[in-house]
Amino acid sequence: MKKYAYFFSVFFLIFLLAACSNGTKEATKEDNPKSDTSTIDKRSTNASLQLLEEEKVGKYLADSKGMTLYYFTKDQIGKSVCSGDCLVNWPAFTASHFDVPEGFNKSDFGIIKREDNGVEQVTYKGYPLYYWIKDKAKGDVTGQGVGDVWFIVNAETTFK
Repeated sequence: MKKYAYFFSVFFLIFLLAACSNGTKEATKEDNPKSDTSTIDKRSTNASLQLLEEEKVGKYLADSKGMTLYYFTKDQIGKSVCSGDCLVNWPAFTASHFDVPEGFNKSDFGIIKREDNGVEQVTYKGYPLYYWIKDKAKGDVTGQGVGDVWFIVNAETTFK
């Protein structure tokens, strides 16, 4: 009889430990995506576009790190024609949540889904926004006027 009691006790202990460890794994799987998402949302929510000024180009729109934003005159409202090597040199601005500086209306900003890669790209007055790969530091505006088709964005921008 003692043999069965010992066997039953060991079996019950193994069963209990297995049940506890499975519950821990399931909770971990469920908790991680939620914490990752909230971290991303917090980072995005805290992002703010800013209006910087440079002597030669005047005031212009930049991201939260001070990197200049540009538009491409060959784009159409709601559609980017910059892809391939163009997109390598002019990466899309893809923030999901941001505040806009004084002088801009939040309603002028939107999102398009790029046809080439499905990435959601921010637009201003319907035109996609980009970075210039050669801008390396806050305040760089080296993409202004490149090829006479790339230009900075400011509150007075009229698209060609």
